Amino acid sequence: MLYYLFEYLEKMNIPGAGMFQYITFRAGLSVIVALVTATIFGKMAIRLLQRQQIGEVVRDLGLEGQYEKKGTPTMGGVIIIASILIPVLLLTKLDNIYIILMIVSTLWLGAIGFIDDYIKVFKKDKEGLAGRFKIAGQVGIGLIVAITLFSSGDVVIREKIPGETVNVQLDNGAEVERVAAREVKSTITNVPFLKNHRFDYSSVLWFLGDQAKKWGWLIFAMAVIFIITAVSNGANITDGLDGLATGTSAIIGVTLGIFAYLSSNVIYADYLNIMYIPHSQELVVFMAAFIGATVGFLWYNSFPAQVFMGDTGSLTLGGIIAVFAILLRIELLIPILCGIFLVENLSVMIQVSWFKYTKKRYGVGRRVFKMAPLHHHYQKIGYTESKIVTRFWIIGIILAVLTIVTLKVR
Repeated sequence: MLYYLFEYLEKMNIPGAGMFQYITFRAGLSVIVALVTATIFGKMAIRLLQRQQIGEVVRDLGLEGQYEKKGTPTMGGVIIIASILIPVLLLTKLDNIYIILMIVSTLWLGAIGFIDDYIKVFKKDKEGLAGRFKIAGQVGIGLIVAITLFSSGDVVIREKIPGETVNVQLDNGAEVERVAAREVKSTITNVPFLKNHRFDYSSVLWFLGDQAKKWGWLIFAMAVIFIITAVSNGANITDGLDGLATGTSAIIGVTLGIFAYLSSNVIYADYLNIMYIPHSQELVVFMAAFIGATVGFLWYNSFPAQVFMGDTGSLTLGGIIAVFAILLRIELLIPILCGIFLVENLSVMIQVSWFKYTKKRYGVGRRVFKMAPLHHHYQKIGYTESKIVTRFWIIGIILAVLTIVTLKVR
């Protein structure tokens, strides 16, 4: 909203109004607004949740200090959602297709998480929203994202035309020869570590010949649904210790923000030999709000937590990360960047699968970990909560650096 106001003021030659045209200025402002919103609105929200007696329901897992968390306000994810949306609505171009998709994804997954938390808190049902309904909701937003990317004319990539060149005039007046490019719709995505190598989802249907391009979007849609479901559930599972999911998400957000800035800048994209995505620069402002919101929420969510995000927050954070990576065509980097979420997810899958297998074969279920997800395993062997969270953050930073390094290891 403010963007359009300052755009109007610039036309009236008001000094300083042109600052809003700069992505870096709006991104910096977005971080500040999100931080302030999270800290101020967070305090108010915590008091409201306490008055409404919306507290955490604790199950007996035999973990040290778990009963101290009983009654801590939950559903704090509304703080994160509000802290993201307020700066986004104020500082971005709201007619940008990428911003529209991110807002819809945020509200959609936030609603699923809110319903789940509502059932747990007010209906006193520890299971919350049935798993099939959660999956249906995640599939739904996956279809919305995939169909929009397929149908919108604003969603394109810039593809180089081999053998054709154009003269480009630089800011200093000099002319340089560059490879010609065109904007096209495509199901191509970046492949990490390999130079000049990209993966086309339609290539999976190679046996269809000329029809592969036409039906390639079905493969893309299935990939989108799988990624959103996996990452949002991974964030949900990771949200088991004070500040763990919040801090990990903030680290991932910084990395995605860097990729968004590079991918939306034709000069940097060309220099780094990555895919240039026209009209995606507004995503930098969105991710800046995401970073500010998560860091601001961490003020109250760090150990010992004054508020928990609940599924309202964790499903939203995971979904935002997944959709954002898909829009930037870097979803194949998710196993590295979101390695914490992946390992937490795998630990649960391994534990459940092995327990069922050994129970069927030996009559007694056996466990690989003392408890799943993995962070509870470390609690069981004596690590303090703050030490586990800090070390997971360190690993998250290492994974983030490795993800950024893939820009040059090609």
